[in-house]
Amino acid sequence: MSNEDQLNLFDLSRDGEAGASGFFQQDLIPTSAKIPISPGTYQTMAPLAKHCNECYRCDLGKTRTHAVVGRGNLQAPIMIIGEAPGQNEDETGLPFVGKSGQLLDKILASVGLETERDIYICNMVKCRPPDNRVPTPAEIAACKPYLLEQIRLVNPKIILLTGATAVKGVTGDKRGITKIRGTWIEWESRLCMPIFHPAYLLRNPAREQGSPKWLMWQDIQAVRAKLDEIHNSSV
Repeated sequence: MSNEDQLNLFDLSRDGEAGASGFFQQDLIPTSAKIPISPGTYQTMAPLAKHCNECYRCDLGKTRTHAVVGRGNLQAPIMIIGEAPGQNEDETGLPFVGKSGQLLDKILASVGLETERDIYICNMVKCRPPDNRVPTPAEIAACKPYLLEQIRLVNPKIILLTGATAVKGVTGDKRGITKIRGTWIEWESRLCMPIFHPAYLLRNPAREQGSPKWLMWQDIQAVRAKLDEIHNSSV
């Protein structure tokens, strides 16, 4: 057999139509952060979620109960990105389901936004860091390609970044959340708004003018108005 015949043979996929190197490279994605996840790798969220639950691109996979991929409408106009799963999320496999998630759902409902209709929620990293610590830059870098594919698949009109870790992880902006919350940022031709993490609001329950909860109310109203503006302009 000639060298050319051997190359042609090993370039056949299991169904004989595509290159085997590409097929097996995709299979290797969960094994190492050195394996790239190029745009268009996943056609739907299902294989992405499967890979997340098999993933050891960083050490967080060694301690997880479940990977926490996302919840909500896969075609939602608004995507909310948090930092990392907590204990409740690790146990259920769903993001924002503890007290923070309950508060987030109430905040959204206050302006007529429903999670199952208007929202898709996910996190920077898909596995819980031990003791709920902040994920490291290496952990964020290993998981970010999954997030970028989620953004591409959902294709939201608006992205809400909850907390400084999400802001920095997605946009690279290192400013504190108190300085940039409530402002619109254009990133990759998408409208993003940094907002307080619901956990921060739980630690700061005051409601008077200028308090975190009062500021969050201003921000979520601005998000509702922007979404209505986008919808009206497309009619």
